[in-house]
Amino acid sequence: MQRLLWRLSMAFLLAGGFAAVFGQAAVQKTMTWQQAREEFEKSNPTLRAARIGIDESRDEEITAYLRPNPDFTLSTDGTQISRYQGVWRPFAGTQFSPNISYLHEREHKRELRLESAQKGTGIAQSQLADQERNLVFTLRGAFVQALQAKAVRDLAKENLAYFEHELSISQDRYKAGDIARVDLDRLELQLPTYQSDLQTAEVNLRTAKIQLLQLLNDRTPIEQFDVQGPFDFAERIPPPDELHRIAMEERPDLKAAVQSVEKAQTDYKLAVANGSTDPTFSVWVTHNPSFNNPYDNNTVGASVGIPLRIFDKNQGEKARTQVDITRNERLRDAVEAQVFSDVDTAHATLASTVTLLRPYKTKFLETAARVRDTIAFSYQHGQAALVDYLDAQRDYRAVQVSYLNLVGSYLSAASQLNLAVGREVIQ
Repeated sequence: MQRLLWRLSMAFLLAGGFAAVFGQAAVQKTMTWQQAREEFEKSNPTLRAARIGIDESRDEEITAYLRPNPDFTLSTDGTQISRYQGVWRPFAGTQFSPNISYLHEREHKRELRLESAQKGTGIAQSQLADQERNLVFTLRGAFVQALQAKAVRDLAKENLAYFEHELSISQDRYKAGDIARVDLDRLELQLPTYQSDLQTAEVNLRTAKIQLLQLLNDRTPIEQFDVQGPFDFAERIPPPDELHRIAMEERPDLKAAVQSVEKAQTDYKLAVANGSTDPTFSVWVTHNPSFNNPYDNNTVGASVGIPLRIFDKNQGEKARTQVDITRNERLRDAVEAQVFSDVDTAHATLASTVTLLRPYKTKFLETAARVRDTIAFSYQHGQAALVDYLDAQRDYRAVQVSYLNLVGSYLSAASQLNLAVGREVIQ
């Protein structure tokens, strides 16, 4: 008896261990939209490479603010090339003269170079934010596609289970002699359609997951990856004026355009400064072993070199940078017009989709389900024709699929509106 109890205990322990192992192996990785976005921002290789560009731009700020290097010159003179009074002493009269010179930059050139580089970094950051905005839109589209494919797959499962149940009832009725063989055959011929719908939905779901995992740079097996989130619509949409205001504050491409104008203005100031004269200061010491004057062995000298900028006053760069200000102002105006156009187009698309969805939620879905169930009940009791039953089934499927497609269109339009505004105004 004790041996039997011991064996049963070991069997239960082993069974528990295997269950734990296989349970861990089959753990699903389920992501919400927020989790997918955080994972995307952390691991997407395109964004990670773009962030390195920001670091490079900051390094350029260091280069822009560097001072000019001083110059050191060592010159010699007075070395003998012939004998003096029969003695060969070539270095006896050599003069050594070390010279240090430094270019002094005027008109705040260093400060303006640094300011221009810093504004270049600001533009790079705004461009990175704009790139992230567009990539997040692509990610959102893939996430919505996965949610839609999952909803269609669940609907296909439900329809198949419902039809199999109805087919089982019809088979019992045929055995009881309540319906003809031809009616049962016609019903059974509908089964491959439901099975095909389910298989197509499964393939679409796998494809959507593959695309999403590619954007996330994730190697999780398809079978262990899933998405979850609300697959529904909200009837309230922010008014266009509010969306315009948010977009003007948030759109990173508009920020980059405004920053480009500011940088062009700084570059013009730098071009003007570069047209000014920068003096070069020099100091030297000379060792001169003169025999005529015993007191001038060591001398100190200084000089100032001033370039005469008669012809080159940086006129071309001044003119170019001034024109560049106007060009960037026009580009800023074009981006601003594009922002308003994007917001208005996305808002109109979203509002139209909501208008189409309202009757589905308030009437069509319920009506299609009621008609299907009523006709099915009547057909089971011999009060409805087979063709009416099949039509009711087909209409129910069509209404449900149309509703899911419209919800997917709504979520895509909401994502388009978020892209146009620059941040998520509709979750």
